[in-house]
Amino acid sequence: MPLHVVVIGSGIVGASAAIELLRDGHRVTIVEPGTPGGPQAASYGNGAWLSPASIIPMSMPGLWKKVLGYLLDPGGPLTIRWRMLPRLAPWLIRFLRAGSTVAKVEATARRLSSLLHDAPSRHAALAAEIGAPDLVKRQGLLYAYPDRAAFEAEALAWRLRRDNGVRWIEIGAEELFQREPTLGRHYRFAVLVEDGGHCVDPGGYVAAIVAHVVGQGATLIQAEATGFDIAAGRLRAVTTSAGLIACDRVVLAAGIRSKALARAAGDRVPLESERGYHVVIADPAAGPRTPLMPSDGKMGNTMTRQGLRAAGQVELASVDALPDWRRADILLRHLLSAYPALDKGPLPDVARWMGHRPSTPDGLPVLGLASASSDIVYAFGHGHVGLAAGPVSGRLAADLVGGRQPGIDLKPFAATRF
Repeated sequence: MPLHVVVIGSGIVGASAAIELLRDGHRVTIVEPGTPGGPQAASYGNGAWLSPASIIPMSMPGLWKKVLGYLLDPGGPLTIRWRMLPRLAPWLIRFLRAGSTVAKVEATARRLSSLLHDAPSRHAALAAEIGAPDLVKRQGLLYAYPDRAAFEAEALAWRLRRDNGVRWIEIGAEELFQREPTLGRHYRFAVLVEDGGHCVDPGGYVAAIVAHVVGQGATLIQAEATGFDIAAGRLRAVTTSAGLIACDRVVLAAGIRSKALARAAGDRVPLESERGYHVVIADPAAGPRTPLMPSDGKMGNTMTRQGLRAAGQVELASVDALPDWRRADILLRHLLSAYPALDKGPLPDVARWMGHRPSTPDGLPVLGLASASSDIVYAFGHGHVGLAAGPVSGRLAADLVGGRQPGIDLKPFAATRF
């Protein structure tokens, strides 16, 4: 039976859910306070990678030994603002416990693989469906190292990938420089994940999906969702800054804004912002032919329509705290080191961005039904894998709305796991 479904959030997950719900014959209303695909969204500023290999959780065995170093090193890949430590302590403890043993990270990698193993093909099909096939490329992803020893130092991560079906080709120095002539000669070993893909304009991609669903009959309301009208376990309406919207079901896909709404739906989800940064060099003099991650910078280097993007960094701080643009400058310095030709003259225009990865401490998104009402479906908290996992999350959310058995076991992703 067709239902009226409100999708809260127009990021990649919400947009993907909307197109799946329309395909199932439902009436769809999207509630979004910002511009779909705009710079306020995590979807806009991510690393642009669509990688089956992105199954390695941030929390790994032994990480606890490095936390003090991260606090003291302003140039490291992860930083925590000292004044936020008391509030973040419960999340951090759960975060460290989630990666405390090999068995735990093996389980996390398996669960993430169930969402990511076919991400490039799902995105290619979605881009073709909305009439924008050129937005998604499938030419592989490169991981570059100073030498084989540096690669082997990450043995656990690559073993987890191999165990979950990720395959790669090892590339020596000569072939690497043929493939990537502007890459610094201090990188002499790489692996190519051939099945990887990327998006050349993540913000434009999300905007195109939303435009497509609106063209197919969905309604877009520019407003902020503030809560739910629930009676005897049944959803009656969504409360918004524009008034009540009566509906039968809700898909909550509001990114970092999902935490308060989930609480209104009966669940306390420990969702925090892993603030990420990017820089984009317009018309760069050098850069990768294939999207590339240097092992020292731990940043995705990708040629996009706007220029050469370097995305990465993890900053744990308040959602409302002002950006620390030194984090973006770290990415820029890594770019200049990775591609020496960039550092031979005045840089052209450099754009900087900061956004909020909505992250749970165990590295898994929240996918499932709300405690207060089974009419509310959760699809948020994707952390570092939101773009890649968008289409499959949208499909899973639509299955739950329609009362169908999802294609994967969603128990590990339930909000009640916390």
